[in-house]
Amino acid sequence: MRVRTLIATSDTAYTEHVSQHISEYHSDTIEISVCNTLEHLQKSLSARRYDVALMDAALIKGADLDAVTLPMLLWSEQEPCDISIVPGRTIKHQRISKTVSDVLEKYATVTGKINIAGDKKGKITAVWSPAGGVGKTTLALALAAAAAINEKEAFYLNLEAFSSTPAYFIEQSRSISAVFEMLEAGDGNAKMLIQGICGSESGIKYLCSPDNFDDMCILSPDNIHELVTNCADITEELIVDLSSICDKCTRQVFELADRVLIVTDNTDTAHHKIMQFVAQSNVYESIKDKIILALNKGALPSMEISQKKVSLPQINSTDTKYIYKVLAQQMVLERL
Repeated sequence: MRVRTLIATSDTAYTEHVSQHISEYHSDTIEISVCNTLEHLQKSLSARRYDVALMDAALIKGADLDAVTLPMLLWSEQEPCDISIVPGRTIKHQRISKTVSDVLEKYATVTGKINIAGDKKGKITAVWSPAGGVGKTTLALALAAAAAINEKEAFYLNLEAFSSTPAYFIEQSRSISAVFEMLEAGDGNAKMLIQGICGSESGIKYLCSPDNFDDMCILSPDNIHELVTNCADITEELIVDLSSICDKCTRQVFELADRVLIVTDNTDTAHHKIMQFVAQSNVYESIKDKIILALNKGALPSMEISQKKVSLPQINSTDTKYIYKVLAQQMVLERL
């Protein structure tokens, strides 16, 4: 299902530009129609229902709002009007991608858990380590960047207790907490909300860090299941960057993942923590066929926890963005 969206304004240049852009770049989620006169608007609303209608103040007063699930005011700050006419609004002269985000975000709150366009069932890669500082996030970002280089849709999902996402992406998306709130409430369409608020940089989609620490801590395994599957439905490659803990939520991601990359480096601490995970956790037995051991910083392939191993190249730089981008190029060559 695509969101049936009507744009009604007498500004023909605007409707032509917006409809062309949406048809070219957002046709997978938005079905766009336009009206430029009140007569045309009235005929359109009498002929079919629309999920969302963006209407300027001059036309909205003559519209049959009962024919629209979510009527929104197409608001121009240069044209003062009563912005309380309808419950939603979007600014007319802004980036079209932002308008699309407004539509999806607001419509997600009024629609049920219906299936929307997507259902790509992207490949899920979980990146994890019981030890901190071994290069887990760098590898996760490199995997996402490598997918983008290979012209695949990539989604980087950071589920660390303390997210490092803002350190890697310049343009900040809406906080992932908005999705958490919808999952906790159990209503609305989380998949559509994710599509509406995720950012995109260098071909990688992402959600920004939580508003506060507790937002991540209160998630249940069921919440995690819905979050991860919804993200996978709208991309080709989903990379999940996990915290170093191995709680029920982490195990839920392991269960959903097509592969689990466990990262280690050359320190005794990392070695002993991984061996403890293997020896003392029944989780290992359930995922061992999915595991790829990623050897970083000169780590030796001495741990027989997986038949699949990859040695990451050593890159002499303290710039983490530079490191993951160089590493991504290497992965493109090796097809990790």
